[in-house]
Amino acid sequence: MNDPQAPIWDVIGGVSRFAALATMAELGCADHLHEGPLSVDELALRCQADPAALGRVLRQLAAMGVVATTAPGVYELTEVGATLREDAPESLRPAVRMIAEEGFWYGMGNVPRTTRTGRSAFVERFGPMYTRYRDNPEVGRLFDDYMVSRAWPVARAVASRYDFSGVRTLVDVAGGKGHILAAVLNAHSNTRGVLFDLEHVVPGARRLMAEAGLEDRCEFAGGDFFVSVPSGADAYLLGSVVHNWSDEDATRILRNVREAMAEDGRVLLVEFVVPDDDTPHISKDLDMRMLALFGEGMERGLSQYGELLAKAGLRFSRQIELGGGASIVEALPA
Repeated sequence: MNDPQAPIWDVIGGVSRFAALATMAELGCADHLHEGPLSVDELALRCQADPAALGRVLRQLAAMGVVATTAPGVYELTEVGATLREDAPESLRPAVRMIAEEGFWYGMGNVPRTTRTGRSAFVERFGPMYTRYRDNPEVGRLFDDYMVSRAWPVARAVASRYDFSGVRTLVDVAGGKGHILAAVLNAHSNTRGVLFDLEHVVPGARRLMAEAGLEDRCEFAGGDFFVSVPSGADAYLLGSVVHNWSDEDATRILRNVREAMAEDGRVLLVEFVVPDDDTPHISKDLDMRMLALFGEGMERGLSQYGELLAKAGLRFSRQIELGGGASIVEALPA
């Protein structure tokens, strides 16, 4: 007979496993191990860590398959652990370090309080999340690196799974550094881009487009999407934007997009759509983070997106799965 307690204990144990993973990421163990096995003492010296404590962490990591024991007290990096190297393609080290960041853990640890009050304990202590990252450069850089590690896989999926052949001009609304837009422009030579974001964000996007050799096919515009967005484009892309906001604010953003777009234009929301049934889905994990850290932001189901779009003068057209739980929600003028 299955033990009904087992799933609960597994989740409880997950906290300890993540703590070991966060330690490995913070100390840079993967970078020190990439040339070959090291003893606990050798690795501790390179990581500036206590050997006894590090040995206990490595024992847990070996049980997780992140490192492997080659001899008593000697460990090597596995293929899984190599994804935490700083120089690994699309390294996951920033993602682990971001989840382990003090404010993030505070917010997640106080979800019971947030649920009781309906107000984010994180926001009450630290202020709005993006304000915290803006005012704390070190945490802000960590968040930027985390977003980059998330952005490229989604960007490639958007570029390869959506037909942009009829899109002459694509506006990336709140496009950040422009990872999705760069992937689309690389894959579709007939499309030109407009990267729209806050004024202080635009220089980072200019650098990325220049590094990608795409600066001659991309324009840059600074502004506030609660006021207006660049007009007249064939398509408007909002990647992980709408989920940051309440229904009221999200509707304001979408209305401004609707007013700006051509009558035969389209809106592409890149989001993690919550399924209607009880199946496990990454969107449900992300929604707990939104509850903890944003206060009013949330992941939404398809019917909720349909309601938002209708309020903004748009209509749902179709959902395109991107893999990894992400989707494009396509909308057309109502």
